[in-house]
Amino acid sequence: MAAAAGLALLSLAACNRAPPPAPKTYQVTIANMAYGPTPSGLRTGDVIEWVNNDIFQHTATAKDGSFDVDLPPQAHARTVLKAPGVVAFYCRYHPGMTGKLVVAG
Repeated sequence: MAAAAGLALLSLAACNRAPPPAPKTYQVTIANMAYGPTPSGLRTGDVIEWVNNDIFQHTATAKDGSFDVDLPPQAHARTVLKAPGVVAFYCRYHPGMTGKLVVAG
């Protein structure tokens, strides 16, 4: 009897859990040979929209290989964050341009 009551409580708790938050889209702008500030509060499933407002071609290339976005001048592209962790990124054409995304699970 006690086992059945415990199972019922676990089932009730599972039903009362809030659904995971919906993915959000954040923008990172490139201008004057630099990445703009990276957003905080990133979670897996969120989307980064990279916007190149510069006159030069740039990339947003993850050092761990999780994304590689090529951005001609005045272009934009999107990346879905697939795993938690700290993702360092850089521009393949301008290696001094760097940044990092901190992604929660």
